Amino acid sequence: MADETKNETVSDLADLKDIAGNAPEGDAAQIAETAQVPLREQELDKEGRAYATGRRKDATARVWLKPGSGKVIINGKDQEVYFARPTLRLIIDQPFTITDRQGQYDVIATVRGGGLSGQAGAVKHGISQALTKYEPALRSTVKAAGFLTRDSRVVERKKYGRAKARRSFQFSKR
Repeated sequence: MADETKNETVSDLADLKDIAGNAPEGDAAQIAETAQVPLREQELDKEGRAYATGRRKDATARVWLKPGSGKVIINGKDQEVYFARPTLRLIIDQPFTITDRQGQYDVIATVRGGGLSGQAGAVKHGISQALTKYEPALRSTVKAAGFLTRDSRVVERKKYGRAKARRSFQFSKR
C-alpha cells in the first residue's frame, strides 16, 4: 500500500493535499516548528553586545552595538566631535534609518587607517554587520540596501615613471 502512494502521480493541488494528509502528525508539527525558527541566531558577547568589523578603502572599524539611547562613540570621542562634517554623520546613521532603529542602540567603535571618508564608510559597514548579528530578522532589509557588502574599491598604486597612478609628467619638446 505504501508503494502505491509513492508511485502516484500528482496532477493538481487536491492530489497533493491528499498525499500530505497521509503524513504522520509528528512530521507536520516538526515542519511548523522549523518554519518559525529564524535562519540565523543572535550572536552576542558576554556583556550582551554584538561585535562586527567594518572595512572601507584603507580604514578598518571595530564596532560594538548594544541597546541604549543612541550614543555613538568613535575612538573615545563623540560622533559630532570625531566626524565634524554632517555628511559623514549621515553615512553612519544610514543603517539605523533604513531599519527604523534610530536612537535605540549605543555604538562604540575604534577606527584605524584611511581618511575620514573611508573611516565613516568602515563604521557604517561595521554597524550594519553588528545590527544583523543583534537582530537577525533585519538582515534582508540591510542586505537589500547594500550595506553588508564590503566596497572593494581602493586607491590604485603609483607607478614608476609617472607622476601618479596614471598621470604622466608634463611633456616639453624643448
